[in-house]
Amino acid sequence: MGNSKSGALSKEILEELQLNTRFTQEELCAWYQSFLKECPTGRITQQEFAGIYAKFFPDSDPKAYAQHVFRSFDANSDGTLDFKEYVVALHMTSAGKTTQKLEWAFSLYDVDGNGTISKNEVLEIVMAIFKMINPEDLKHLPDDENTPEKRAEKIWAFFGKKEDDKLTEEEFIEGTLANKEILRLIQFEPQKVKERIKEKKP
Repeated sequence: MGNSKSGALSKEILEELQLNTRFTQEELCAWYQSFLKECPTGRITQQEFAGIYAKFFPDSDPKAYAQHVFRSFDANSDGTLDFKEYVVALHMTSAGKTTQKLEWAFSLYDVDGNGTISKNEVLEIVMAIFKMINPEDLKHLPDDENTPEKRAEKIWAFFGKKEDDKLTEEEFIEGTLANKEILRLIQFEPQKVKERIKEKKP
């Protein structure tokens, strides 16, 4: 990452990011400038990342979720994100293909990084998601998923797993692609909840 301190993005990284994401050269260069303003060292720490995240969710407590998101993006596990990791993360969660997003979701739920997901890990992420749902939205959740425990139970049941079973990445991706309900349950999308409730009313 030779020149990450200087104001320009290296040609290699620029080309690699253009190849692996849908972002244009102009977008990448503009983001890099604002990235350096926020993080003059060229790296984001977990605290800084949580701070950026908090701006998006002023009415809730996204700290726990932000930590998990950060962990899943920290490709080399060095405790910081460089610009490349940051942009790949942005791409995966916003513009990536469904399977890419699900690969990322798997790494988010695989808390200990051992290549499988346990029911406890599902509960840990769901608890972090619940801290970000504002109380008004919580009231509108269906009875069988209005607590982290119930939602984790529901997700686990959809995958047809027993209490102590483990879920592989392949099972996770196939199961989620085959069942839109799982996709809804594993994501944090409070606005969608409101839309669905509106649809259900006569």
